[in-house]
Amino acid sequence: MRIFVDGDAFPNLLKPIIFRSIERLRIETFVVSNKHITIGKSKLISYIVVEQGADEADNHIVELVKEGDLVITADIPLADRVITKDAHAIDHRGELYSIDNIKQYLAMRNLMEKIREGGEMTRGPKPFDQKDAHQFANQLHKFLTKYCKI
Repeated sequence: MRIFVDGDAFPNLLKPIIFRSIERLRIETFVVSNKHITIGKSKLISYIVVEQGADEADNHIVELVKEGDLVITADIPLADRVITKDAHAIDHRGELYSIDNIKQYLAMRNLMEKIREGGEMTRGPKPFDQKDAHQFANQLHKFLTKYCKI
């Protein structure tokens, strides 16, 4: 298993969490983004900067991801594409997307997008905080325990 991090908008609070897991379990990791970001220096981490443009990082991740890999992203359409390749996806708040729930998340996202396009003012997600980072850490640990035989 490899880890792919959708680096665009990756919360700083999660960087030490993911870095410790990568180092402890020796997991090859790719951070893909439109601009240079870093989650830490390690021989296990490759940083890939793609061209600017909508979905360029997402498309690159989908191109590289294989069955059983893990993608960390808050992008629901990307998570859907990853799951169709029999890979796994976790969002920044610790939600584990699956074949059983991704279509529901995608439908809700699309509905909210149409509402916003219609001129309705909607609130975005609540600010990312320490509680969210804790939930992410718990879900990541649970996932890695199951799939990496910790």
